[in-house]
Amino acid sequence: MPKNRIGRGTAGSAPGLMAQLRDPPGGRDGRTMLHALLLDRTGSGMWSAVAVLYFTYVVGLQARQVGLLLGIAGAAAIAGPPLAGRLAARRQVRSILVGAHGVRLAAACLLLACGSFATLLPAVTVITVADRVARTMETLYATRAAGEQRATYRALSRVMMNAGYALGAAIAALGLAVGTHGAYVALVLGNALSYLLAGALVFRTREVSVPSPRTGAGVEGPHGRSPWRDPGYLLFALLDTPLNVDDAVLNVGLPLWLVSRTSAPHAVVPAFLIANTVLVVLLQLRVSARISTPRAAARAVVGYGAALSVCCVLVALAPGGGAAVSALLLLAAALAVTAAELVRSVTSWELAVCLAPSPAPPEYLGVAGVSQAVGRSAGPPLLTGAVMAAGPVGWLALATGVTGVSVLQRRAALRRLATVQRLEPSVSVQSAPPSAPTAARSPTERQNARTSPRP
Repeated sequence: MPKNRIGRGTAGSAPGLMAQLRDPPGGRDGRTMLHALLLDRTGSGMWSAVAVLYFTYVVGLQARQVGLLLGIAGAAAIAGPPLAGRLAARRQVRSILVGAHGVRLAAACLLLACGSFATLLPAVTVITVADRVARTMETLYATRAAGEQRATYRALSRVMMNAGYALGAAIAALGLAVGTHGAYVALVLGNALSYLLAGALVFRTREVSVPSPRTGAGVEGPHGRSPWRDPGYLLFALLDTPLNVDDAVLNVGLPLWLVSRTSAPHAVVPAFLIANTVLVVLLQLRVSARISTPRAAARAVVGYGAALSVCCVLVALAPGGGAAVSALLLLAAALAVTAAELVRSVTSWELAVCLAPSPAPPEYLGVAGVSQAVGRSAGPPLLTGAVMAAGPVGWLALATGVTGVSVLQRRAALRRLATVQRLEPSVSVQSAPPSAPTAARSPTERQNARTSPRP
């Protein structure tokens, strides 16, 4: 069997990015799911760029109503991951994901018939909840299809998702440049079309069989104790919640801090997202290759805290300089928070899977999804209501808090992994390197790759 090597796509090394996108973990089904992710996120990129403007200029909502609308929908979305977990324990993951795309398609089309806050609220809420259900199902499908190569699949999916977001934002920019009512309607329909196409691709895949369960680490198997009664896993989910704040820092904290506390030109704001997207596409696979085992993921959590702390310190220093200095400091902060995101996207998912009974029960991944949903929903009000209100001191306090939580998460995760290894000596917590060549797949994986339908 060939050795597993990590490197660029040169001769004698593991495949590079393009090679792994052509032949990802999970074979043809895995590739089809990656294409579905690209289509889905292209629509999401269009909708994210136009949603607030659509609600304001087309429907005629006030700013306060838009905030309330998105806040209620975001709060309701917290119920999405546990709902998905319960459904996946009784139904096929593939069918649930197709259904989630169908629900979002119908609700997105209904948006065009909504002309008030009262009619928009249920439609937007349904879209948001179904979106969280779909993301939980994507995680569960990837976990089952990619197996021990899930870190590689996660990296590839991040590349495709960010490419989709960028493409969707570019399409939205063209529509917004036109600025007519018809252009807004076309963007909404484009988002709906992405759900239809993504659902059609998912429908072409096959359901992945669930491996035989094991138990350990003080918890019961997939059909045993509820994850809500598993203290060790709940501790992981609790500590993971504040470790999802990087998204709010990038999309809310940096832009608002630039326009409200510095003299840096507003044209710098788009550079934050551009740098983030480019770096994720270029570096996510390499970062995943370096965090190739559960223990490495647990140790890397501290790296997340360090990177985010550097970001917060740079943001706190930004108001003290002129326009050029402030712009450079905030651009450097955007790079630092992107580094934190690159680490978190691997560690959070890897620990969510490997700290649960194996194979990871849907209910456990649902609990992990709740922590992420809560973290992302609470991030914007935390930044605007507490961190930014306190000025530079608030950013330094955020850096201290995140660093402390990351240290606690590292200790708790390593302790639980050690328990798994002690109670189940036949089960190794060292996963296969995430960029193992295709030739190193198991016979079952190779058979699935040959018999799966082409995308």
